[in-house]
Amino acid sequence: MHGQTGQQHPDVLWRSPEPKRAYDVVIVGAGGHGLATAYYLAAHHGITDVAVLERGWLAGGNMARNTTIIRSNYLWDESAGIYEKALQLWQGLPGELDYDFLFSQRGVLNLAHTLGDIREGKRRVHANQLNGVDGEWLDRDGVAEVCPIVNLSEDVRYPVLGGTWQPRAGIAKHDHVAWALARGADRLGVDLVQHCEVTELLRDGDRVTGVRTPRGDIAAGSVVLAAAGHSSVLADTIGLRLPVQSHPLQALVSELLEPVHPTVVMSNHVHVYVSQAHKGELVMGAGVDGYNGYGQRGSVHVIEHQMAAAVELFPMFAGAHVLRTWAGIVDVTPDASPVVGLTPFEGLYVNCGWGTGGFKATPAVGYVLAHTVAHGAPHELNAPFSLDRFTSGALIDEHGAAAVAH
Repeated sequence: MHGQTGQQHPDVLWRSPEPKRAYDVVIVGAGGHGLATAYYLAAHHGITDVAVLERGWLAGGNMARNTTIIRSNYLWDESAGIYEKALQLWQGLPGELDYDFLFSQRGVLNLAHTLGDIREGKRRVHANQLNGVDGEWLDRDGVAEVCPIVNLSEDVRYPVLGGTWQPRAGIAKHDHVAWALARGADRLGVDLVQHCEVTELLRDGDRVTGVRTPRGDIAAGSVVLAAAGHSSVLADTIGLRLPVQSHPLQALVSELLEPVHPTVVMSNHVHVYVSQAHKGELVMGAGVDGYNGYGQRGSVHVIEHQMAAAVELFPMFAGAHVLRTWAGIVDVTPDASPVVGLTPFEGLYVNCGWGTGGFKATPAVGYVLAHTVAHGAPHELNAPFSLDRFTSGALIDEHGAAAVAH
């Protein structure tokens, strides 16, 4: 397994066998969502005849290219429900998996720069509190107390006027999360098969019966699509059109610095998020590139703008050096919320369209998707995220509602 460092983790062993010719469940994509689904199928439902197929190496896709941010302070009830479930699972997962993946509840601070930001932030805090999600409104003094290094000067284009604060939010080391889930699934008997690309879905009428790979066809009682950026490509092989577009999403890290940044700071107006990883590098990112694409790098101007925003918020970082940049692939739906659950084809389940919210939802996705596969019906938390909402009009438009998309 390779993370951003390109190194294989020495403590994780898993079976990567030649795939069998048939499984009860085949999961396409060995990232966080696919691995979490496999783990919960085995751990909670006793379904262990499962294969997780990955065209590259385990967790080598978007899982190694995300924001590392975990939070649940979303506006709409449906979003708050699934992200808060995820946060609750995050809190117990290191102990359950017996693996320290550096989950750090250092809080997330969303800055407000305009009257509109203040109104939106307070509205979201009130909605969070009604949903049992921890959220507070901070004035400028409160922002300074939580994060003393934020620039609170009024002599800037967008002065900080306050912000929302979720103390239980934080970060985790993404590749370690994948390794923890992989080890947990492996111990329960799940097959993790690397370098086994799924090129086509197999069907018999309106039922999906398996997948085609360069290593042969594999029959399956159920197939779960959990490959960011590619679920729509595979669905298209059986004539199922998913309402998603794929975009590059960029981020960068700096050289290693002394620990100076105590929390995660986000700004939708200036448009950047900044946190400091456990090793000391600054982690920064912003919005998706405006064009569709599957490339794992994006436009230079996006990086330029987010660095300018970061320096305005944190002048002390102006002398830091960029160590590396990268991009992941994110699927975006018309309402900027995911599709999780059943499809018109029997035996086919889909998980896509998470935009920039996929990592923070990882354990909840696995939890509800495993329930959906095991019972043939959605869990109450993913029921609102059904594919048919784009026909019924029951959309969950989280875009812009949660202060920043990450």
